[in-house]
Amino acid sequence: MTLAPGTPAPDFTLPDSTGQPVTLSQFRGQKNVVLFFYPKDDSPGCTLEACGFRDRYAEFQDAGAEVIGISSDSEVSHQQFARRHNFPFLLLSDREGAVQKLYDAKALWVLPGRVTYAIDKEGIVRYVFDSMLDFAGHVAQSLRMLQALK
Repeated sequence: MTLAPGTPAPDFTLPDSTGQPVTLSQFRGQKNVVLFFYPKDDSPGCTLEACGFRDRYAEFQDAGAEVIGISSDSEVSHQQFARRHNFPFLLLSDREGAVQKLYDAKALWVLPGRVTYAIDKEGIVRYVFDSMLDFAGHVAQSLRMLQALK
């Protein structure tokens, strides 16, 4: 069962692609956060999803949100993935899968789950989109929800 809307988003700290720690609570009171969990850097579906967030990144910023992607890939893999596709948002490395478990990004077959959370400035989950195959839906649905919060 995924975290339900209206519940506090669990705090965590993970390294970004340069090894710098990023803590979810550092955005509290300042920005909404779109947290998207994805299975694998450079896989076809994950690339489509992440490029969708990239292509609409300005709209997310206009909605007062920061976009953050999380997978179990290494920091080096994230650097290469972000550089190859010009991602303007953070990619965090959850090597042990602890945050994926905390957010219930369930595995499907052998792949980690694909779930997106829209979290408001107070750290409350406002929207959850859980689909392994609707790559564009993760982007469109979370943006729609954030625009409604404005």
